[in-house]
Amino acid sequence: MKTRSLTTACLFTLSALLLSAPALATKPAGPNAQIAITPAVQTAVQGSWRDPANVKRDPWRHPAQTLSFFGVAPGKTVIEITPGGGWYSEILAPLLRDNGTYVAAVVDPMAVAEGRGRDYQQRSRDGLEKKFAANVALYGKTRVVAYDPTAPQFGAPDSADVVLTFRNVHNWRSANQAEGMFKGFYSVLKPGGVLGVVEHRATADVPADDKSGYVGQKQVIAMAEAAGFTLAGSSEINANPRDTKDHPNGVWTLPPSNNHEAADDAKYQAIGESDRMTLRFVKPAR
Repeated sequence: MKTRSLTTACLFTLSALLLSAPALATKPAGPNAQIAITPAVQTAVQGSWRDPANVKRDPWRHPAQTLSFFGVAPGKTVIEITPGGGWYSEILAPLLRDNGTYVAAVVDPMAVAEGRGRDYQQRSRDGLEKKFAANVALYGKTRVVAYDPTAPQFGAPDSADVVLTFRNVHNWRSANQAEGMFKGFYSVLKPGGVLGVVEHRATADVPADDKSGYVGQKQVIAMAEAAGFTLAGSSEINANPRDTKDHPNGVWTLPPSNNHEAADDAKYQAIGESDRMTLRFVKPAR
């Protein structure tokens, strides 16, 4: 009961701060532009409820700058595609809890062929829903939407303000699902809505069957533009020039996956997480 009371008290304080904090304009300029961090986002990022293991990833993932760059703010409907273990859910759910809507879009396991793929998606969904159920004060207003990756629908057409995807595009490319996913994003977004993409960045274009986990930045831009989006901005906030992108087990060699020999741990810890593109697309207003 003490834990629940503490969480409720923290959320009450957070809600007051989020509703009172003025929204700062996010500059739409080029990759080296300074990003004005929205106070409401900063407050959510600093939430005491976040898993300490997740907070340790902040220096590599820059959540306050990234979400501000994408225009995430209270009052908006924000859809996160495949949240995984809920790393960003810990920030987005409380940010939008009392003013706005956070939608966690997960793969429908029954839309995947029976076998390891379905089992993986079921475990992923079960784990996320268990996380949400364990803290109703934090996640009780979160909407979970299951989608078929071969014919994705994330909500009613023109209903979302922002769609976010973090490090997923390589999976859709390898499964030949990228075209449909970007079309789904375009459909659910309102005119003027934002698609925010963070993805492991290859040095150049990579073939469709590439297994490194990296994707060329021009390739991602082309996918989005083919779906109807316009590139509205890019940022280097998630760049890592130490990433040589030639690792034996692809991007998963690096933290946080750390798929490497124990003897090489110091080497890969010194590199850190992958070099990432951060792209903001807009659905043109009609």
